[in-house]
Amino acid sequence: MRKIAGVDEAGRGPLAGPVVVAAVILDPQAMPEGLADSKKLSPATRCRLAELILAQATAVAVSVITPERIDRINILQATLEGMQQAVARLDPRPDEVLIDGNRAPELAMPARTLVGGDDIEPAISAASIIAKTHRDHLMCELHQRYPRYGFDRHKGYPTAAHLQALAEHGPCPAHRMSFSPLRSL
Repeated sequence: MRKIAGVDEAGRGPLAGPVVVAAVILDPQAMPEGLADSKKLSPATRCRLAELILAQATAVAVSVITPERIDRINILQATLEGMQQAVARLDPRPDEVLIDGNRAPELAMPARTLVGGDDIEPAISAASIIAKTHRDHLMCELHQRYPRYGFDRHKGYPTAAHLQALAEHGPCPAHRMSFSPLRSL
């Protein structure tokens, strides 16, 4: 049976924190019910599904690209690098990779992109859920280190509260200094 890996990321747009990429090969005999784009699911549903995916999938791999690396190579290259790393960590190795979006990195196996794939391809939906829940957990850990920014609430996205905290306190090491408005600080 062909092994198809779904790949998706979480955290391309925030001003702080890593970009997280997940790759998932689902077991066709144990497909979790309710898979969808992680952005369309409640946090509780995402967490419940993440537990099912981790317990039932054939393989799950995650790659975390730091803000420093994002600043060094840019967010697109960081995301593509994360995709390569996550796919390379899968065991067993997939026969084909389906990637959410319109850009694919160089991989050792065939890969196809699917715009909106996190809503139509179960393996990509699973990767979306794993990437989002993993990143949210990391952002809550960053909140423990840097509580004045509210990372537990906005996950590093440029909300009014986050921008206000930046204006009051300046950036911290978790911020992506190559992103506007941080470049000007």
